[in-house]
Amino acid sequence: MKLIGSLTSPYVRKVRVVLAEKKLDCRFELDNVWSPETTVGASNPLGKVPCLVLDGGDAMFDSRVIVEYLDTLSPVGRLIPPQGQGRERAEVKTWEALADGVLDAGVLAWLEANWPGRAPGERSQAWTDRQLAKVRAGLRAMDQGLGDKPFCTGVYLSLADVAAGCALGWLAFRLPEVAWREEHPNLARLLDKLGQRPSFIETAPRLS
Repeated sequence: MKLIGSLTSPYVRKVRVVLAEKKLDCRFELDNVWSPETTVGASNPLGKVPCLVLDGGDAMFDSRVIVEYLDTLSPVGRLIPPQGQGRERAEVKTWEALADGVLDAGVLAWLEANWPGRAPGERSQAWTDRQLAKVRAGLRAMDQGLGDKPFCTGVYLSLADVAAGCALGWLAFRLPEVAWREEHPNLARLLDKLGQRPSFIETAPRLS
């Protein structure tokens, strides 16, 4: 397998963390989707990362599809409850949707302020504020849902924690002005704990 991605994408990081937790071998190929030289479009017509290319050449995208597939490849470190555990499975997937939704809004806000293809006078503060409001609402829901539990859905690490950790790590990396740690100590505690795992240490976002 080959994973196409970047070192800064939180969605790529989610896949890389799952690969590490599942102890699966996968070649990592860097691609900058904003560059004229990007090649991911040959595998993903949407031109987005992450993209997982299988041995036969077939490709999978986006991150939610990829991590669900990866979780089926090995019984080691099961991160998503099986189909028969409907409520537990839905809880994990809802956490993933919430964390990814925080990321979606955060990425839109960051791009509005930083995308070089838009002149300063073309940027909308109202749009940015709207997206950041979604980020803060999502963080409040995540903090309340976590409470004092060791992990998002109980006492075991799951995809919920991977998704939440990648979202929180990206906010700290790209949007430090959100300053969520003091307001949401439960989330700060979770991120600090996840940050000690080799899978999170090895995939920490960086520019190069």
